[in-house]
Amino acid sequence: MSYVPKISEKLPIMEIFYSIQGEGYYAGTPAIFIRLGGCDVGCVWCDVKESWDEKDHPFFTVKEIIEQIQDYPCKTIIVTGGEPLMYDMTELTTALKEKGYQLNIETSGAYPMSGVWDWVCFSPKKFKAPDQSVYAAASELKAIAFNKSDFKFAEEHAEQVNDRCKLYLQPEWSKADKMTPEIIEYVKAHSQWNISLQTHKYLDIR
Repeated sequence: MSYVPKISEKLPIMEIFYSIQGEGYYAGTPAIFIRLGGCDVGCVWCDVKESWDEKDHPFFTVKEIIEQIQDYPCKTIIVTGGEPLMYDMTELTTALKEKGYQLNIETSGAYPMSGVWDWVCFSPKKFKAPDQSVYAAASELKAIAFNKSDFKFAEEHAEQVNDRCKLYLQPEWSKADKMTPEIIEYVKAHSQWNISLQTHKYLDIR
């Protein structure tokens, strides 16, 4: 039985803020971040575990979400979590596209694709297998390297994404000192890959 995303008149919002994208293809780009609450993937290294329980966060309508972002001097939105694809993203993204926003999503891919997106950052995790629908939609595959075995994991997913998808290896923050040199050597030997760093942490910005 296939998963049916939660459809409701309101979405759980952990936070909405304006900052600089720190990772992946759009690193260095100003963006409005909409962080949804709710996630059951269970990444051991997650740095926003407080997002996991949707009941811990206030629920807002799409109209209320738009009211909170309309004064920011930016038209790029990154929807993140938590795991945003637990919810049907159609209503939110349709309304935001009508307002002229560029819409990016950060997802583990654990649930089926929904919504209208300009950029899909797909970061699969070992803790919950991705839905097949995400591979074709992925604009960017961002694999987190916690140890050397994760290179094999990354390659397994790279074989399934579309030909246009950008490939990134990113060291898990607590293992950055150990894994960054390993990633550098791997990328030099496998030139289809690029390096992503959590530059917002190096720069000490939110």
